[in-house]
Amino acid sequence: MAGLQLRYETGLTGEEYVKAEAWRDARLERCPNHPHGGCSLAGHGTYARKTPRGAKVPRWYCPESHTTISLLADCLAARLPGTLDDLEAVVVAAEEARSVEAAADALRTDAVELPGAVRWVRRRVRLVHDVLARIIGLIPDRLAGCAATMVAVRARLGSDRALMALRGLVARQLSALPAPLGFQPRGIGVGGRNPSLQHSMGPDPPAAAT
Repeated sequence: MAGLQLRYETGLTGEEYVKAEAWRDARLERCPNHPHGGCSLAGHGTYARKTPRGAKVPRWYCPESHTTISLLADCLAARLPGTLDDLEAVVVAAEEARSVEAAADALRTDAVELPGAVRWVRRRVRLVHDVLARIIGLIPDRLAGCAATMVAVRARLGSDRALMALRGLVARQLSALPAPLGFQPRGIGVGGRNPSLQHSMGPDPPAAAT
């Protein structure tokens, strides 16, 4: 069974989304696979997000195309736990830290050991840098000549919630952009793994590092 994600424009933060239970207000007027009608599109409940705690995502099911369709609120990262604001904060911290190791040590205060924390940070930086590199070419009027970093894009847009702003600016291209910003299906373009667009963060530290 295939799954599609579409944008749910709310303008809410993660906390506001949960408090308002905004998923209850979501509506899907037509099936993206049958825009002119003719299918048996029906509500298919919700699924819970691990973070932010209490968040749910509404979804529908099209029996004719065997497809589930979910509406993902602008505040939520796609195919990655948490909100876009939280993800943005991680990438900014990594870009501004003296090293990825230092950023990981400061960001992951739980029981995760340093090598695992570094991989956690590097994955998020790689995914965000990849999608920023793609978006810069899509909206040259706003980002022409901008470096594909979170700090640079924030400065250009004049916003500390730049990822949420970008989701709105490239709304029509979200289906062709990879997670965590876009909704490109898994396996197409191997979301975030185009080596020509990756920003190297260097090798992982030795397994014995503490």
